[in-house]
Amino acid sequence: MKIKKNKYNFNDISLFIELFGERVFAVGGSVRDIFLKHKRDDIDLLIVKEEIDSIIEKLSEYGKINVVGKNFGIVLFSKDGIHYEIALPRIDITDKSKKSNHKNFIIKADPDIPILEDLKRRDFVCNSMALNLKTGELIDPFGGLQDIKNKILRMTNENSFFDDPLRILRGARFAATLNFSLEKKIYDRANQTDMTGLSKERIIEELFKMIIRSKFPSIGFTEYFKLGVLKQLFPEIYKMTLTIQDSSFHPETDEQGHHTVWKHTLLTMDNIVVLAEKERFEFNEVERLILVLSALLHDIGKVKTTEWNWKRGRMTITSNNHDFVGSLMGAEFFKRMNINSYRGYDIKELIVKLIKFHHRVNDYWKIREEIGKKTITRLYLEFKDDIKYLILLDVADKNGRGGGLVDKIDERGEWLLKTIEEYNINKETVKPVIMGRDLIKLGVSSGPVMGKILSEIFDIQIDDGFKDKEEGLLVAKEIIKKYIKEEKEE
Repeated sequence: MKIKKNKYNFNDISLFIELFGERVFAVGGSVRDIFLKHKRDDIDLLIVKEEIDSIIEKLSEYGKINVVGKNFGIVLFSKDGIHYEIALPRIDITDKSKKSNHKNFIIKADPDIPILEDLKRRDFVCNSMALNLKTGELIDPFGGLQDIKNKILRMTNENSFFDDPLRILRGARFAATLNFSLEKKIYDRANQTDMTGLSKERIIEELFKMIIRSKFPSIGFTEYFKLGVLKQLFPEIYKMTLTIQDSSFHPETDEQGHHTVWKHTLLTMDNIVVLAEKERFEFNEVERLILVLSALLHDIGKVKTTEWNWKRGRMTITSNNHDFVGSLMGAEFFKRMNINSYRGYDIKELIVKLIKFHHRVNDYWKIREEIGKKTITRLYLEFKDDIKYLILLDVADKNGRGGGLVDKIDERGEWLLKTIEEYNINKETVKPVIMGRDLIKLGVSSGPVMGKILSEIFDIQIDDGFKDKEEGLLVAKEIIKKYIKEEKEE
């Protein structure tokens, strides 16, 4: 079978053909995505019958070369924002003496290895095809094209597939991002495969890719549950699958008919993604991670706080204080998995805070006639412009109770946004007017007392107790007098 060149979904084809002729092939997901009509900015190429040093020399004048994988027959090449992983044909020899951890392989790279042998080592049949860039010939020895049509993920080599447990996580990711089904026989073997030898870095890399690239996060996380990934790698999350909720408040049920925290969590994750895509907020990779991870972990505290109580005239399942407990558990989860930041943004701190405050929008809505500017300002100060995440999480949480997917903020979120705007609360207006240096000029020394005075002054400021610095200094002088008097009385 031959593929027309206008079907190829990446640039620089003519350059590679000019340099390597009929010896260069697109392979793996790059070929799969041609048929799925998915645009890629990372391309996998295979070059046969050419030494790695020769490949480097030929490409070096056309773009950026990274030879970090040279010993494994891999060269990374970047040009005009497109990233190419260029490899020699390889075979993997599993070292059975080592624990399965994605590193227990002896990789043999050789330009003379037949391309069929290279394709045999790949994970799924739909990823085990090669396309000759010059001739357009498709090499599909295992039926990958048919699998793409059938939207199924079959193992290329059952005997070696589970030697690398990372393939189990990749299967979940592909199921989520491609909307493919895994062949049934994978589940039994996956649940019997030890995945604990995988490095945290590779686990998180796969997790983040799945979150960022999937339309509905619930698909990938459901696969994690069915494949045993949750149980082995994320035990604190796995416990949510065993924690039930009161059916009066959480009518949503899982496939077995149980009212679990896990089913609610899956619905909340999908809701928050749909909301963010439809609403007025920006939606980049960092924001998607923050949103989905906060939805994933928002009710994690219920695994420790859920119990039966007599309430409203009947026995009721309650999870009192789960938001605070959940924030502690979330912090521990991030610590255990070595998650702190992503692309320079501190996602850990914000997500832990979102878990802790995830009921606050609803709580304030209930007493909106009783609270004033100070209360709203305090909440804004916790998040500043990131308060958009809190509002989206509140709406997604509410509609994660079996209410279906929603695509707009509800009256609670609109009320909070409108109230913040009406009070003119923003990053500029909440800056402290009186600073420590002002108190020093008034004779106050640095230390705990200064901190208390500044706190009192700021409380008065956010309650509209003064309008400018001049009035603020008058307030400061009165508070200082109070502390001086208290010291004398002591």
